[in-house]
Amino acid sequence: MALVLAFLIGVVAGLRSLTAPAVVSWAARFGWLRLEGTPLAFLGYPATSYIFTLLAFGELVADQLPKTPSRKSPPGFVARVLMGALSGAAVGAASAGLVSGMIAGIAGALVGMFGGYEARVRTARAVGRDWPVAVAEDLIAIGLGLWTVMAQ
Repeated sequence: MALVLAFLIGVVAGLRSLTAPAVVSWAARFGWLRLEGTPLAFLGYPATSYIFTLLAFGELVADQLPKTPSRKSPPGFVARVLMGALSGAAVGAASAGLVSGMIAGIAGALVGMFGGYEARVRTARAVGRDWPVAVAEDLIAIGLGLWTVMAQ
C-alpha cells in the first residue's frame, strides 16, 4: 500500500511540483508520516512546512499566468521529477523504504506530468477556457495530496 501512496504523491508532484512536498511536510509535522530518524526528518520541521507552503502558493498563482512555461520544459520537468522523488521517498520511508518510495514517486510524477498536461489541454479545448481547468487541476492536486498522506 505504501508504494501506491508514494506513486500517488508523485502524481501530485507531476500536477503541481511544490504541492506534494508541502503536503508531505505538513503530514510529517503533524505526525501522520513518521520521518524521525530518517534523512528526511527535516520535512517535519516547522520552517520547512512554511517554506514549502509559501512556494506552493506561489506556484498556484504562477500557473495562472499566460507566460508560465510548460510543465514539460526542462525546469518544470526536472522540478516535478525531483519533488516526486522527495515526496515519494517520504511517503515510502515508514514501510516500503526510501528508495522504493523514491522510485514510485518518480514514476507517479511522470504520469502526473504527462497525463495532467494532456488532460488539461484537452479539457481546456473542450471548455473553451484554460482558467477553470487550471483551478480544477489545482484542487485535484491539493485534494489528492491530502488524501494520500492521510491514508497512511
